Amino acid sequence: MPMNPKTKAVRERIKNLEEGIVKAREYLESGKGADWHKFRPLFDVKVRDGKVIPPHKDWVKNVFLRRREMALKQAEKLLEKLA
Repeated sequence: MPMNPKTKAVRERIKNLEEGIVKAREYLESGKGADWHKFRPLFDVKVRDGKVIPPHKDWVKNVFLRRREMALKQAEKLLEKLA
């Protein structure tokens, strides 16, 4: 049975959010993945001594991770409604 396009889109969104959460937790634990493109700001890249500065761990923990977790909860609720 073919999957509804809306359901497929929500599942893909959930997959991407989970990937971001895993990468953020990995970065907080070991510092690995600091150059991941989704950690980069949209407009202003900070450079010091010719190197791009990795994101601040507090920002990853308090902003990036929280937003991804909230979006994941919303997407899961939406998937339940669509199912």
